[in-house]
Amino acid sequence: MAKPAHFSTKDRILGAAEELFAQHGFAGTSLRQVTSQADVNIAAVNYHFGSKENLVNEVFRRRMDEMTGARLAQLERARNEHPGQLRPVLAAFVEPALALAQDRQNGGAFVRVIARAYAEKNDNLRKFLSDHYGHVLRAFGKAIAECVPDLSKEELYWRLDFLAGSLTYAMADFGLIKRPAGVTETAHRAHAAHELIHFAEAGFRAAARSGSALPASIDSTQ
Repeated sequence: MAKPAHFSTKDRILGAAEELFAQHGFAGTSLRQVTSQADVNIAAVNYHFGSKENLVNEVFRRRMDEMTGARLAQLERARNEHPGQLRPVLAAFVEPALALAQDRQNGGAFVRVIARAYAEKNDNLRKFLSDHYGHVLRAFGKAIAECVPDLSKEELYWRLDFLAGSLTYAMADFGLIKRPAGVTETAHRAHAAHELIHFAEAGFRAAARSGSALPASIDSTQ
């Protein structure tokens, strides 16, 4: 059965906004540009989203909900099937994100949008992501703590924050190591995931350091 027309219109707006945000950033993209690329009028944007701020949020929600679901499902399997093992927990955090990055049709532009979120200061977006996806980092933080109980909460979240930053870098494929000729994108991403998980495991298992003074807090753009 065909989707109702208003869903198709909403999807077109989201797709156009995602591509334009990736190219020009949030501040550099106007609603007029979005409506022109989506071939809709401004009333359609107002009807579905109400404001540009909400449109930005919904661009993230569309991709983040899917990735979050995949992460949490894989995390639950890891904890049930491999209790106390760190590597499967880290794989649950890393692999769904790299799978999204590999999906050029659905994830390519969004990876660049994530990079924009890091580069641009957008307090409203930061709050939206923290409110809606901070629980994901807390779930992983709890699971990792069960595997490396000697780490303090502060040390754990510093290391989780560094892992999230490294993952964003890997998703964007900005690194020195490019996909070799003859190697598929799938194989290249799988190898990147393997190396990042191996690197992160060593980081989380590094000896705890004493004398930390700053409290840890959780933010979520990833």
